[in-house]
Amino acid sequence: MKYQSTRGHEMPQSFSEILLGGLAPDGGLFMPARYPQVTADELESWRALSYADLAFEVLSRFCDDIPAEDLRALTRKTYTPAVYCNARTGDNTADITPLRKLGEEGGAPLYLLGLSNGPTLAFKDMAMQLLGNLFEYALAREGQELNILGATSGDTGSAAEYAMRGKRGIRVFMLSPHLKMSAFQTAQMFSLQDPNIFNLAVEGVFDDCQDIVKAVSSDLEFKARQKIGTVNSINWARVVAQVVYYFKGWLLATDPANGGAGRGGRVSFCVPSGNFGNVCAGHIARMMGLPIDKLVVATNENDVLDEFFRTGVYRVRKSAETYHTSSPSMDISKASNFERFIFDLLAHDAGKLAQLFRDVDAKGGFDLRGTPEFDRIREFGFVSGRSTHSDRIATIRDLSSRYGVTIDTHTADGVKVAREYLEPGTPMVVLETALPAKFADTIREALGHEPERPASFEGIESLPQRFEVVHADVQQIKDFIVRHTGL
Repeated sequence: MKYQSTRGHEMPQSFSEILLGGLAPDGGLFMPARYPQVTADELESWRALSYADLAFEVLSRFCDDIPAEDLRALTRKTYTPAVYCNARTGDNTADITPLRKLGEEGGAPLYLLGLSNGPTLAFKDMAMQLLGNLFEYALAREGQELNILGATSGDTGSAAEYAMRGKRGIRVFMLSPHLKMSAFQTAQMFSLQDPNIFNLAVEGVFDDCQDIVKAVSSDLEFKARQKIGTVNSINWARVVAQVVYYFKGWLLATDPANGGAGRGGRVSFCVPSGNFGNVCAGHIARMMGLPIDKLVVATNENDVLDEFFRTGVYRVRKSAETYHTSSPSMDISKASNFERFIFDLLAHDAGKLAQLFRDVDAKGGFDLRGTPEFDRIREFGFVSGRSTHSDRIATIRDLSSRYGVTIDTHTADGVKVAREYLEPGTPMVVLETALPAKFADTIREALGHEPERPASFEGIESLPQRFEVVHADVQQIKDFIVRHTGL
């Protein structure tokens, strides 16, 4: 399996070569030269696999330069009940990604796929824990070290830091928008005292943080000298690790033992979306042959993606136009992974893609209305919708009263939009984003009481915090990295 850049970089590279690098040298994102295909017979043979062994089967098709025995050992080291114990109960015999049926609505089975049982209570753990082990493996093999530069709107940061703490040869420099995460999210990150973890609170919004990461990564000389890598979903390894739980969700929802359709049954997935990495993984699974009917993109008030999928107009918002909402991890107006989907939409025409994203830089967006490409969007299964604060409150209350389930604000956005696309007989799986404990203010507003909190996180907001407030300035971030690496 070889990889290419969405911007046309022609030097084919292997999985191991792109693992530590993040962006391609031309500023594009790495994509496989072809999508490996999974047959119906293979899917059926995977039904009895553990999550760790399913991860091996999927990932081995993308990283065939890692010896099979090493890759299997890495997935089995990562996906264990001890790491992904049930965060609500502490029961380390629980399923890593449990599928919960809420009920039948309009003749459609409506499910939640639990992805928040990892150490930081968010779906980002599903990929980040593997990424930490892959990094450590690759660095040890090459005798190298890595300085990870990342940006977070809430959950990526803590997931990355918890995955990388204690890892040999790795430092983490994490940018987050100052005062724009929930108190729980902030405390998860800033309370870490590990000497290899550096938290930088940027005066701006998430898009400013992400722009800085891209700017630093595009400075090839600085990147090489400072050994810069990324954990954001611009890193291909992180996206492909997320592909696994679409296969697991499909296998669970179609399992005849659960009343599913079995072989060949189609399933729709609804994905709360900000940076497009999570739903991009679903797109990749579908391109591999997984029988996905619809990929439903659920946005909050920052509805750039919803606007595109409805109209064909991609219009990024400036920092001042980006809303601070009660689903803050989706407060993003410039979705990095969107470029990967556009690359497929343009049939891998790197020149045309580069021009579209030059238009994003120069004009703030592009317009595909009336083009053959816009007509093809539905061929890929994409539809979308938008949710607001009042929608979130209403959905949280409804699921609590109707099903006895408390969900977080982002998952509420997903459920609200999923209900707009239910079709009789087709299972709809909403990807859980985080546990509600991370967004206590909104849960109190909706339900009048505190959300359940795992005992290990009691009092986290009162712990000492270690972080530095910085301007949204690329050079200031570069200088900070140099001071703390000595390279």
